[in-house]
Amino acid sequence: MGKSLAEKQVLVAEIKDLLKEAQLTFVIDYKGLTVSEITDLRNRLRPSGAFCKIAKNTLMHKAVDGDENWQPMQSLLKDSSAFLIAGDDVASAVKAYKEFQKATKKTELRGGVMEGQALSKEQIEAIGDLPSKEELYGQIAGSINAVTAKIAIGINEIPSSLARAIQALSEKEAA
Repeated sequence: MGKSLAEKQVLVAEIKDLLKEAQLTFVIDYKGLTVSEITDLRNRLRPSGAFCKIAKNTLMHKAVDGDENWQPMQSLLKDSSAFLIAGDDVASAVKAYKEFQKATKKTELRGGVMEGQALSKEQIEAIGDLPSKEELYGQIAGSINAVTAKIAIGINEIPSSLARAIQALSEKEAA
């Protein structure tokens, strides 16, 4: 038995709420996946703050209707669709999906939408190749640490250089 109108309205409202917080949503064809495999995908996405939402294309169409940021998604709504909704850490979400796809080889990435722009499969995979937020924080911290170390060495070197210059000058005068 299908869902009632009230249940469908609740589902559409839930999707709209998820999309308000999302930075990227990409669409996959999940045909052939078992319930345990979908659960595995959801578990892989969870650490990156992403969600896997399975809904009928008509319900997703109603959820994105009137929202300029998500309008390009309508061209991806066909066949059996699962929607992977990523928050701030989009690179980690795409990496988690790519790892899942390598393991199962059953899903197909159709495309996605980010900041109102339709993205191709290749563009989404390129996002997955970017460093994660934690890796970027580590790189920035390392750069800042290197700069402060160089400044400290430079400040420390000034008195030493001055002392060597005075020493050389006094040895020259003594000779």
